[in-house]
Amino acid sequence: MAAKRSTGKKSTRKKSTTRRKTGSRKAAPARKKSTTRKKSTTSRKKTTARKKTTARKKTTTRKKTTARKKSTGAKKAGTRKKSSTRTYSRKSGKKVERAMKEMKEGKLKSGRSGKPVKSRKQAIAIGLSEARREGDKAPPNPNE
Repeated sequence: MAAKRSTGKKSTRKKSTTRRKTGSRKAAPARKKSTTRKKSTTSRKKTTARKKTTARKKTTTRKKTTARKKSTGAKKAGTRKKSSTRTYSRKSGKKVERAMKEMKEGKLKSGRSGKPVKSRKQAIAIGLSEARREGDKAPPNPNE
């Protein structure tokens, strides 16, 4: 038979002194609060209503109008209102009109790539560039 050897060390584990609660036991009644508490004579301050915050205004992109100088009644000699003159000739207008119709039909093609033009602005630009090539009245291209 083998004998048990003891190392001589005692276990350091503490035994629990409290018992585990089982479901059958009734819970202890809750402690009552002491009634010896002093009641304060001053009432709590009422908070004032918060100020309403103003909503931020949406910023819109408006053009600022500049104030015109008021005329004193005396006009300078030799100044008169310019009569409206055409910036583009009627012939160049016809070229733009033709380019727009071609674009709507799907026949207008872009220069190098040959892809069909879908943009209205591009169709106008093509019509104007054709008019400039023929020497019709049209302002110079701003990109050149």
